[in-house]
Amino acid sequence: MNLENIEDLTKALKEKFGDRIISNRSLADLNTFGTGGTTRLFFDARTVDELSLIVGMATKSGIPTFLLGGGSNLLVSDKGYDGLVIKNSIMGIELRKDEIITGAGENLQTIVDFACENSLAGLEFATGIYGTVGGAIYGNAGAYGSETGDVLKYAQLIDRQGNIRVEQAAYFEFGYRDSKLKRTGEIVTRASFALNLGNKEQIKAKIDEIRNHRNSKLPINRYTAGCFFKNIPDKKEKYGKLSAGKLLDEVGAKGEKFGGAEVFEKHANIIINDGTASSGDIRRLAKKLKIKVKERFNIDLTEEITLLGNFEEESI
Repeated sequence: MNLENIEDLTKALKEKFGDRIISNRSLADLNTFGTGGTTRLFFDARTVDELSLIVGMATKSGIPTFLLGGGSNLLVSDKGYDGLVIKNSIMGIELRKDEIITGAGENLQTIVDFACENSLAGLEFATGIYGTVGGAIYGNAGAYGSETGDVLKYAQLIDRQGNIRVEQAAYFEFGYRDSKLKRTGEIVTRASFALNLGNKEQIKAKIDEIRNHRNSKLPINRYTAGCFFKNIPDKKEKYGKLSAGKLLDEVGAKGEKFGGAEVFEKHANIIINDGTASSGDIRRLAKKLKIKVKERFNIDLTEEITLLGNFEEESI
């Protein structure tokens, strides 16, 4: 990174936003693993105009920029991030008949509950999925046979030059835990979900059923990012995907540890920080699991989470 550029950008940003521009801000409390180092610069964007301005300025200066939502699908390097991290905190929820319009910074569970309160069906699948609306669209979050892309109507975006526009759902080219945004770098600011009027009690019952199922097999109040690896496309499987958790279970992943990182005892595709782990511990344990699956099945597991910062290749 050009040191002069980062110093110039820091000065320009502080002239615009004052003390809201934070230098060397730890990211450990902003991700669900609870690990990682600091970011060179940090800003909490609360409006579309703020986000547009700061993204455009960062791009013009050539400074690497990362958009942070709920930090639920993220592993931050212990060495931190040598750039600008912007937290997307654009909030607000609006109801228009069978359509919910929401800020990208809203918690996904908040939108699920809001839909239920207004007797709108279609978002029940997202019960218990950690993270924000923006992150759910970016990664096409899903569960129980449904995905975010199934209910998205349109979204407002900011491109890396700071330009604002609206795109319909087809633009996002949703795939399994994937969207076009991973390639374009565009940022969701607001989104519209098209839902169906339903019976409130039935919707609530479905939400409770999913919540109870999740609570029975997923870690509660633990440092984790949920499933670490993506399922593998496989035409022979019922949903076209081979379960990464099943493969990991068969190679004896449960109980594996590295430092303060361990595989959850009830789900082989979930890595937990026991409270003492570093990001390096988690990364090394994940690599160990990948090797086991490769040796047994000749299948390469792919991370579902995003890696932020410099993760040097290290032996296990």
